[in-house]
Amino acid sequence: MSQTVDRALSILPLLAEGPADLGQVADRLGVHKSTALRLLRTLHEHGLVYRQSDQRYRLGARLFALAQEAMENLDVREIAHAHLVRLNEQCGHTVHLAVYEENEVLYIDKVESRYPVRMYSRIGRPVAITVAAVAKLLLADLPEHERRALAEKLDYPMYTPRSTPHAAAFLQELAAVREQGWATDLGGHEESINCVAAPIHGADGRVVAAMSVSAPNVVVTADELLTLLPLVRRTADAISGEYSGRTPAEPT
Repeated sequence: MSQTVDRALSILPLLAEGPADLGQVADRLGVHKSTALRLLRTLHEHGLVYRQSDQRYRLGARLFALAQEAMENLDVREIAHAHLVRLNEQCGHTVHLAVYEENEVLYIDKVESRYPVRMYSRIGRPVAITVAAVAKLLLADLPEHERRALAEKLDYPMYTPRSTPHAAAFLQELAAVREQGWATDLGGHEESINCVAAPIHGADGRVVAAMSVSAPNVVVTADELLTLLPLVRRTADAISGEYSGRTPAEPT
């Protein structure tokens, strides 16, 4: 039974390359045409493959519908939370998870610092979009025309002398973030708070969320916080792998 399932599933990546006839499928699987036909018929019955008028097979609409449904039901917060907790246990600082929705960047999860000095961020509240590290990552992933349109209509409050002053500076920073694959907020929102962030990618490579580690200067300096960047990026990569289905969930 497991061999049959394995063979049937092996047909799908073959057809993802383009339509194939019965002989091509049989050759790829290393089986007789009758076996390949039986597998194709079963997949066809379930809508996972489709037989064209030229007798070649292609991926079926049901497969795309299942993929879309699965993506819509993925909860990045549920997948990420255990990773965020583990990161918090390793470094002790506040960990955030954020997403971009309807022209706002919102925190959807937070693990509090173990230190007495706490941050006032709240789950469900928007971040300071022109300075927050997570916002830079999420907006940097937008197509260029969308980035420019958004940057032009944003306000640029000067929370501190290090805040982003205008659209041109913001677009320049987003370009740098897009190139390097990580972001910081070093006193841009609050002079005493620093933050490093990394992106979480979906199966298509797009940024679906961003996570960060933040800490006040009284706990660690900006330079000390930046030494955590490799750990933050590894955590984001682990979440990306699990979210996109490239790696299995780690046992809890």
